[in-house]
Amino acid sequence: MTQPPSQQPPQGGFGAPQEPPQGSPQPPQGPPPSGPSQTPPPAQPGYGYPQTPGQAPGQAPGYGYPQQPGPYNQQQPGPYAQQPGPYNQQPGPYGQQPGPYGQPTQPGYGYPQQQYPGAPAPGQGGGNSSKRKPALIIGAAAVALLVIGGGIFIAMSGRDDDKKPVADKSGDAKPSSSPSVNEGNGNGDGRETDDDLNAGRKEGEAKVLWLQKNDVDLPGNGADVYGPWVVGDTVVKGMYRSVSGYSVTDGKQKWTLKLPADLCAAPSQPTTDGKIVIGVENGTTDKADCADLQMIDLNTGKAGWKKSVKQNGIWDMMSDVSLAISGDTVTVGRTGNSNAYRVSDGKELFGKQPGNCQPFAFAGGPKLIAASSCHTDDVDNPQHQIQELDPVTGKPRWTYRPKRGWEIDRVFSVSPLVVSLKKDKEWSVLSLKENGSLRSGLVSDKGDKFAPDCGNAFAVFGKSLDGCTGVAADANTFYMSTTPDSTGITDTNKVVAFNLNTGKSKWKAAAPAGRVVKPLRMEGGKVLLYVKAGYNKGGGIATLAPTGGTPQMVLRHPVSTAEIENSFYNSKIVYADGRSFIASGRVSASNDEEELETKTMMAFGN
Repeated sequence: MTQPPSQQPPQGGFGAPQEPPQGSPQPPQGPPPSGPSQTPPPAQPGYGYPQTPGQAPGQAPGYGYPQQPGPYNQQQPGPYAQQPGPYNQQPGPYGQQPGPYGQPTQPGYGYPQQQYPGAPAPGQGGGNSSKRKPALIIGAAAVALLVIGGGIFIAMSGRDDDKKPVADKSGDAKPSSSPSVNEGNGNGDGRETDDDLNAGRKEGEAKVLWLQKNDVDLPGNGADVYGPWVVGDTVVKGMYRSVSGYSVTDGKQKWTLKLPADLCAAPSQPTTDGKIVIGVENGTTDKADCADLQMIDLNTGKAGWKKSVKQNGIWDMMSDVSLAISGDTVTVGRTGNSNAYRVSDGKELFGKQPGNCQPFAFAGGPKLIAASSCHTDDVDNPQHQIQELDPVTGKPRWTYRPKRGWEIDRVFSVSPLVVSLKKDKEWSVLSLKENGSLRSGLVSDKGDKFAPDCGNAFAVFGKSLDGCTGVAADANTFYMSTTPDSTGITDTNKVVAFNLNTGKSKWKAAAPAGRVVKPLRMEGGKVLLYVKAGYNKGGGIATLAPTGGTPQMVLRHPVSTAEIENSFYNSKIVYADGRSFIASGRVSASNDEEELETKTMMAFGN
């Protein structure tokens, strides 16, 4: 197991709500805040700082320890969050704490601190990311909800010519060729030959198609897993210094692309034809930045164009970048700057924008959404804005500004647009119309608690807007799962549907008895759910009608492999073409032997 240089993590939790006093946290009570205000697009378009999947807003980070999801001690917020004054101060390039967020907060309200296996204790070395950039790794992103009054607000609690990226040939990334796989019949080399994963399968249960173990020598602190992405008959994931594609049917490695340095960023989704652009560190020392872009064809594993993004200004490259793809455009976000390139050939489409507002994060997909922070005179009272951008020119199609002090946290859905905002311990979820005007602010019932799962890899200032699970949306309804309620031996939860026109809840659908469900996306007009494996109960994939009711299983995972299914750390679930894939969100171990025994991905199908 490769050991990284020693490093001292900074104190504090990046973007985590404040630690409550001893005992049950009691959020402040008060009247419901007023709603965000709509303003016309500014004369000077301001974009943000693009970023990559999964991050909570915040300040000084707490260094790289994945946090374990759990019953979050959260309350709910009430509709719109009231906020004073005009714009707020933009951090980073504007003379305060770099990054879109201001003052450091204490770690952890509602985020139980938990080390992943083999992680160094606080104060010890670790991490395979840039050593001068603290990283925060959080399991499921818990979002604090506040009870405000009687409502539960889901305010859930260019560039000069000489600074343009340099294009290089992509000879640094080399394809190679295979990991240990058990094909589910005992003949694979991933497990003992007499261990048939389907031996205990019952009638009506899906088959275990294959189970994969780690075959990569990782740093002593482990590494995050990017993906998985399913492209045709290939499932792809990236980790540490390689990106690999595997057969969806038997798990055998089809290709591997070796990287010259650490994989440090990736979009939540590739293009529709299977192309992706990843971030790779520009060296293997402590001083390396996440500054190299590498395009990859996920169908074949062949490397395409490569570019290096050069530093632009004092605060640039002080944060990890975040990436998002919309159409043939990939956006690159980091503190104080934004760039966009054509995925197909690497041509730069737009860069840093004029005006006093710059994007700090993007959400991709059918639309390109930018979250920006604006330069103001008060770092403690930020002014954010959200925009839909033309993915080719970068020009804003509309601009919406929430009240001062409210920071854009996540985009739960791009179309329809559902946005998560935070202000201190308050959380708000807003829905916007096609023209960017306010559609509604969601208000949940008293007692409901929510915890969207937005991944485990958090850059310090780089921040991904999209890629959350536990949420889904169709034209008029937003669906979100509640945090599990413990019933002693087992946990259970429900899905709450919100009317996007009124913001009010429409119905609640309970998970199967003793189970926990999590929305993944919409499919065929229904909500696609992952049903988590429970005590003596296999997991699976289910659908939920847009009118609610009882989840209907479409792929039932075997009870006999429930323990294995539950063993994946901070698992990522993908469902495609009747198969489900479960991948570990991070791989780490305390020694080499344990590292090679770590299960990394599992597939089920009929």
